[in-house]
Amino acid sequence: MFKNLRFIYITTTDREEALKIGKAIVEEKLAACANLIDGMESVYRWKGAVEVDKECILILKTTYHNVSALTRRVKELHSYEVPSVISINLAEQEGNAEYLEWIFNSVQKPISPDNNS
Repeated sequence: MFKNLRFIYITTTDREEALKIGKAIVEEKLAACANLIDGMESVYRWKGAVEVDKECILILKTTYHNVSALTRRVKELHSYEVPSVISINLAEQEGNAEYLEWIFNSVQKPISPDNNS
């Protein structure tokens, strides 16, 4: 029943930005849950230079059909020119079935052609 669940991995400038994005995405039912992991240090290449920065990880739990809208919304809210938004497929048979069902039931559902609402 709860197929195509996704973890969305996002990096943000800090906890405040992660919280702002996470709250908006959950309130809009694009994700069931947001987890913040503060204090990460990143080393990356940007515009030809190697950069080192502190960041905050934001992990969202959603379904496949919400990934495109969720990505667009994160890009609207995010301060980075090119934010990291990576969708990771969750194996449907793995984990706590009740929790996976909760994720599925907590987000927007696709609108079917027969559904006029």
